[in-house]
Amino acid sequence: MANSCQVRRGTVLPDVVAQRALWTFVTVNVVIVEVLFLTAGAGKNGTLTAAKFFGLHTALLMLFQLLLVARLPWLDRRIGMDRLTGWHRWVGFTLVWTLLTHGTLVVLGYARLDDASMLKTLIALSGVPASLLGILAAVLVIVVAVVSTRSLRRRLRYETWHGGHLTLYLAIGLSFVHQLLETTTFTASGFARIYWWALWLFTFGAFVAGRVVVPVWRNVHHRFQVAAVVPESGNVVSIHVTGRHLDRLPARAGQFAIWRFPGHHHWWPANPFSLSAAPNGQSLRLTVRAAGSTSAGLRHLPVGTRVFMEGPYGAFTSLQRTRPDALLIAGGVGITPIRALLEEEATGDVVVLYRVRSAHDAVLIDEVRDLIAARGGRLHLLTGRTSAGTRPFEPDNLQALVPDITERDVYVCGPPAMTSAVLGGLRELNVPQRQVHAEKFSLA
Repeated sequence: MANSCQVRRGTVLPDVVAQRALWTFVTVNVVIVEVLFLTAGAGKNGTLTAAKFFGLHTALLMLFQLLLVARLPWLDRRIGMDRLTGWHRWVGFTLVWTLLTHGTLVVLGYARLDDASMLKTLIALSGVPASLLGILAAVLVIVVAVVSTRSLRRRLRYETWHGGHLTLYLAIGLSFVHQLLETTTFTASGFARIYWWALWLFTFGAFVAGRVVVPVWRNVHHRFQVAAVVPESGNVVSIHVTGRHLDRLPARAGQFAIWRFPGHHHWWPANPFSLSAAPNGQSLRLTVRAAGSTSAGLRHLPVGTRVFMEGPYGAFTSLQRTRPDALLIAGGVGITPIRALLEEEATGDVVVLYRVRSAHDAVLIDEVRDLIAARGGRLHLLTGRTSAGTRPFEPDNLQALVPDITERDVYVCGPPAMTSAVLGGLRELNVPQRQVHAEKFSLA
C-alpha cells in the first residue's frame, strides 16, 4: 500500500472513475435506443408501439446483464465483483418486469388488431417462429428469476442454482434470434443495423473474454499447482500454490480468486478464497477453514496437484486508499485478506481489530502480531460471544478503541452480520463513505 498513501484529498478514486465510465456507457446507449424508438418505433397501433418501446429496453437490459457479470478486469478491480453482481441482480428483476410488460402488450396489441381474445392471439403468435423464440426466452428468464428469489435461493445448493442460471445464456441467444427475425428491430435504418450488431458483438465478446478466454489463458500460461499444504489448526489449512511467471499475474493483496481442485473433488465445485499473503511473484497462498466437504478435504491435497484458478478478483485493495492511516477490521477467517493487506502496508499508522469467539479461534494470529509489531501498529483481539453487554462494534466502542477513526481508511472483512454491524457503527460515527471499504467474497 505504499504508493496508495500518496493519495491527496480531492483525488477521484478509481471506483468513482469506473462507475462514471460505466454509467456513461449506459446513458449513451439508452439515449441511442430512445432516438431509434422515436424515429422508427411506430407499431400497427398504440399498444404495439408501447410493446416495441419495452422490447427495445428489454434487449438493452439483457446486454447490460451480461456486461455486469463479464468479470472485466478493469471494472472488477475498481468496483468489485460483489457490487457488480448486486447490480446484476437488480437489473435482472427489472428485466423480468420489462419482459412481462413487452409480452403482454404484444398479445394485447394483436388481439385488438384482430379483434380476438388474448388466449387465441397467444396461441396464434406461438405459431410464428420469431414470436415463439421470444416466448421461450421469456419463460426461461421468468423461471430463473423465480428460482433466484431469496426464499427459494437459500434452499438450493450453489451448484444447483448456478446450473439453472446458465439457461439464461440460452434465453439471451433465443432473444437475439428473435430480434433478427423481428426485422424492424435491426433494419429500421443503416445506423440501427450497425448499432445493434456492434452492441451485441461487443457484449458477447467482452463476456467470452472475461469468463472464458482470460481464465483459460492464465491457467495454461501459469500452470498453477499445489506446492505445500500447511495445517494452521484443527480446522484451518493453508494451501501454497506455485506456477510459471507468477510475477506477471496481476494479483494484489486483499483480492480473492475462485479455486477448483479437480484432482481433489469433482470439476464443478468452486470456492472463492482470499489470498492470505501478499503476492510475491513466486507463490500464492490461500487459508481455508473447513466449512463443507470440499474445503474440509483440502488438508489432504497431494503436493503437485493441478489447480484451476479464476481471478484474481475484487476491489478490496490498496487501490482504494484515501488516507495514510488505516483501520483493518476482521472477523473469523475474514482475517485472511486483512493479513495480506498488512504485509503490503509500508507507511502510515495501522490498527487492527480482530473479532473471534476465543483466542483459540484466531487464525494466523502469530503472523498478524509479527506484521503489526514490525509496523509499530496496534492489535485489539476482541473475544467472547456477542451479547447485550458485548458489542465491540457499537459506535461508542469503536470510538474508544480508535479515537481518530474518522481520519482513517477502514477495511472490513468478516461474516455478514459482523460486517453489517461495523458499517452501521461507521455511519453513525460519520466516517466518510469514500474511506470505508468492504467486500463480500462470494459467488452469488
